[in-house]
Amino acid sequence: MNDVCVLGSFMKDLVASAERRPLPGETLHGTGFAEFLGGKGVNQAIAAARMGARTAIVGTIGADRYGEEFLELLSANGVDTSWVVRHPVLGTGVGLPLVLPDGGNSIIIVSRANAAITAADVEAAVDVLTSSKVLSVQLELPVEASHTALRLASTAGVTTILTPAPVGPIDQSLAAYVDILVPNEVEAAALTGLDCDDSGVPMIARKLAEDWDLRGCVVTLGSRGAFVLDRDAGYEERVDAYEVATVDTVGAGDAFCGTLAASLADGAGLVDAVRLANAAGALSTTVNGAADSAPARAAALALLESTAS
Repeated sequence: MNDVCVLGSFMKDLVASAERRPLPGETLHGTGFAEFLGGKGVNQAIAAARMGARTAIVGTIGADRYGEEFLELLSANGVDTSWVVRHPVLGTGVGLPLVLPDGGNSIIIVSRANAAITAADVEAAVDVLTSSKVLSVQLELPVEASHTALRLASTAGVTTILTPAPVGPIDQSLAAYVDILVPNEVEAAALTGLDCDDSGVPMIARKLAEDWDLRGCVVTLGSRGAFVLDRDAGYEERVDAYEVATVDTVGAGDAFCGTLAASLADGAGLVDAVRLANAAGALSTTVNGAADSAPARAAALALLESTAS
């Protein structure tokens, strides 16, 4: 049995840095360029594995150099890639982040092979989907694939986590198979039509939990921490962020979600899992890149303990 299974995307990140975003029609000189391996699925899988979780990933890559790089990286981090399909024609997905001096970013993604995954591909991975303790899913893949994975896992009693990114209209039939929803503030506002300011966050979490019939809802708020609503335990709590020297926020949300999945698989309660996930997400912003910015469990625990003492 695996602790965590991730259904998700593979994105080779081609990262540009600039002093600001270009205006429409403007050509702007950048201040830096780097290549990293990422994609929400890969980022979350590596984050979970670095937290000590036995982790597998399900997805599609191209039969190209980028695909080989992913297999090597995942293998080096102990992630099981037995259910990764290699598409014979479409190349591995590409992400194009723009990083600003304060570490903020905006990203364009080109799905390529990620978009080719089918419900049949997911069904072929039924053994790993249904034997894991936690399944983590995002929305960078076709909705049919995400829906199939969530249905198979949920029906088998697996705890399911959905990161609704990129955010868009979501079929309510998918919501029926989600235990824990983890939107950021932009996604939470888009899903509810409500303002995600400090006073509005509790109302947003309650609305999502009720509308989706969730066990729990975690709204991540970047440097403002996270808001946790645990319906099973009957309480809600604001969890503070950690002050770190941020250089790049790419992948921080995925480090959070991968750590959350690993902690829940290890038996932690939702709030305690979020505290460790906050520490992992914060540490990931101190390192450039996406997948490789996920911290080791010992580092996240040290940050958690340093603020508790």
